[in-house]
Amino acid sequence: MKYRQDRKGNKISQLGFGCMRFTRKGGSIDYDLAEKQILLAIVKGVNYFDTAYIYPGSEELLGKVLEKNNCRDKVNIATKLPQYLMRNSASIEKTFREELTRLRTDYVDYYLMHMFTDYAEWENLQKLGIEQWIADRKADGCIKNIGFSYHGDTDMFLKILNAYDWDFCQIQYNYQDENSQAGRKGLEAAEAKGIPVVIMEPLRGGKLTRLPEAAKTALAQSGKGYSAAELGLRWLWNQTGVTCVLSGMNSEAMVEENIRVASDAEPNHFDEEDLALIDNIRNIIRAKEKVGCTACRYCMPCPKGVDIPGNFYFYNLMYMEKKHTARFEFAQVMGMRKEPGFATQCVGCGKCEQHCPQHLPIREKLKEADKALRPLPYRAGIEVARKFLIK
Repeated sequence: MKYRQDRKGNKISQLGFGCMRFTRKGGSIDYDLAEKQILLAIVKGVNYFDTAYIYPGSEELLGKVLEKNNCRDKVNIATKLPQYLMRNSASIEKTFREELTRLRTDYVDYYLMHMFTDYAEWENLQKLGIEQWIADRKADGCIKNIGFSYHGDTDMFLKILNAYDWDFCQIQYNYQDENSQAGRKGLEAAEAKGIPVVIMEPLRGGKLTRLPEAAKTALAQSGKGYSAAELGLRWLWNQTGVTCVLSGMNSEAMVEENIRVASDAEPNHFDEEDLALIDNIRNIIRAKEKVGCTACRYCMPCPKGVDIPGNFYFYNLMYMEKKHTARFEFAQVMGMRKEPGFATQCVGCGKCEQHCPQHLPIREKLKEADKALRPLPYRAGIEVARKFLIK
């Protein structure tokens, strides 16, 4: 196993165990199977385990396995505060103590504010006294490192990144999402500040292991011998700003395979052929896109707050993956911002089209995107969710 360092010089396995996708049996996690996978990973050198308050049964299972096998001191536990549910300072402390009980521990190595999409969410936590609470929990040793996980756009990520002295952060990032969400720009900004970055969805929930036939052929003919999963993981570990890549491993074979790759992948180990292969496969996938947007952001900022590249990204995603998956992710990422950036905010001024290097009919395509992404049930669902979750 290869290791990379956090800000304090502690070694983190560059492969982390994502505890959201344990195999379930009869409505609950298959404890025996999960225990075998966790212990195999620990024996093979994985020392970073990521869970969250809202992952059903995950914290409890991880805590039980570590206590039963007396290996708490061999791993780093990362879990998350559901900041979107917090209404007062007492709820923060109550939730954290509940997590410690579930995890059967008296401290958390890496604690995250879960699923930021907007700077306003951090501002709300500040009003609840989160900074003093963090200082107190660090002082009493209950939290070793503080960070946040993120699902918004690049600009908002940078604003949150610079708003506090974070110990680490977690972003969705893979070769297909290179220029969406926090993106490469966000990754490199964190690296410049010396902030470790943990990667989630490195294979887009497994979707980058199910390539189009043309991409499968290109991969097979490359002579590299990579599987689709290995290619995606190696692309991440090739980058110096990546500290740990989470994988939702739910079989011993998957644990073994990912550890094999993580045991020799290093920064800058890709050659020009590897990078060309990534570009080729990415282009094959993008051939299914509805809008040829490259996310260059020359069209931004929109005077009315429309997130033009964001709308097009999710519109394209509908045709590269399942439509309901893209709609749900759109609702989660775009819909839960304080200022959502919906296409319906467009007033047709045309300034964006004057700056688009691709000469796209942006105004026309925005209407198409919104109609596809927000059919009536989704539009209604987003509005209801916003009333309850947006402060």
